[in-house]
Amino acid sequence: MRNNATLLKFIIPSLIGILMFIFPISVDGETTIPVAFLANILNESLGLDKVVLIVVIIINISALFTLIFSWIYRPKNAFLANLFTVNPVWVILRIVGAVFSIMAIMTVGPEAVNSDVTGGMLLNDLLPTLFAVFLFAGILLPLLLNYGLLEFIGSVFAKIMRPLFTLPGRSTVDNLASWVGDGTVGVLLTSKQYEEGFYSEREAAVIATTFSVVSITFTIVILDLIGLMNYFGAFYLTILIAGLAAAFIMPRIPPLSLIGNNYYTEGQDVDETIPKGHNPFSWGYKKAMDRAESADGFVDFLKDGIKTVGDMWFAVLPIVMAIGTLGTMLAEYTPIFTWLGAPFVPVLEIMGIPEAVAASETLFIGFTDMFLPAILIEGVSADITRFIIGALSITQLIYLSEVGGVILGSKVPVGLGKLFIIFLLRTVITLPIITIIAHIIF
Repeated sequence: MRNNATLLKFIIPSLIGILMFIFPISVDGETTIPVAFLANILNESLGLDKVVLIVVIIINISALFTLIFSWIYRPKNAFLANLFTVNPVWVILRIVGAVFSIMAIMTVGPEAVNSDVTGGMLLNDLLPTLFAVFLFAGILLPLLLNYGLLEFIGSVFAKIMRPLFTLPGRSTVDNLASWVGDGTVGVLLTSKQYEEGFYSEREAAVIATTFSVVSITFTIVILDLIGLMNYFGAFYLTILIAGLAAAFIMPRIPPLSLIGNNYYTEGQDVDETIPKGHNPFSWGYKKAMDRAESADGFVDFLKDGIKTVGDMWFAVLPIVMAIGTLGTMLAEYTPIFTWLGAPFVPVLEIMGIPEAVAASETLFIGFTDMFLPAILIEGVSADITRFIIGALSITQLIYLSEVGGVILGSKVPVGLGKLFIIFLLRTVITLPIITIIAHIIF
């Protein structure tokens, strides 16, 4: 019989973790999660200028140390070596991110880099949010990971998640944190679980590219942009249906189905088989209590959290700055996404989507930034077209200025090419579903 102290060690941190990462709260009429709420408070307290300066310093320290430790001197400290010793592509991207951050904060160089729709937008709007979210999420993440919650959920939901989404039961917490809370938090949680050997390469890739949906707050922003706030219920239900359909199909087709089931760290117990004499709840309880009993104390909890924060700050922020800026530059200053969408005008017309030419120009531009399709389509008169493009911009899920950039900067094994293919496949899967529902509504 376990003692009460172990039971409390399982229950209290796990409940706090659920509250911080999954439980939605309403603040000033907007739905958010406590981690994001704390991040907003921090940024408001410090002020945007200070936060932006801190971000630029972090990005440039990352570039400098990466250059030194990757090409000149390898550090003996394992954490520093893991963080700053990377392959030449990542060295260059971190340096590019540093250069872009300086150009954006000082407003020097080409306008294409530092404008308020490219590098300026990344540095002033997105990165301060990521900076604060990574701080609180990184420190508090062990509450979800280290005290038995995932072990318990894994046993209870294994028979649901495996047949539906080809994922371990423990991913349920990850998926909820991504879907209900924030996509970047979900990627952070996924990367951490992958590094610790609880997800295979394929499982980590599936979760990061399938469930890291934007928060409800961002959904409301999109609706506001396209002027359809009175359709929130139908809009979010459409996203849910299309998103779950994609989540069922995507793991079963290339490229995700072809990713190997190798592990970043070998030796972890990822077997979710329930032995004889146990049901899912009793076995989950036993594993949760075992995990809680062996969990680290408060000092190690803080050390683990601080390492996670450092990893996300110094590894992810420079990549988001570099790739996000390059992506938005392509979207704003080249016609490439208009060209890509042009062949699909007849398809959109067959699907009965009004103003198909305008809609086609937004089909692929969302790969660079989620807001661009809604901004470009807001002038279209047909409500049904704005509804379809707004919902599609969310179900496409992969966009380089945030979730895509965070995935590329993390340890999750998905490169830029695979991300674009996944983006295209999600478009092909979810567009017909959204269009059918939109025709029913309108």
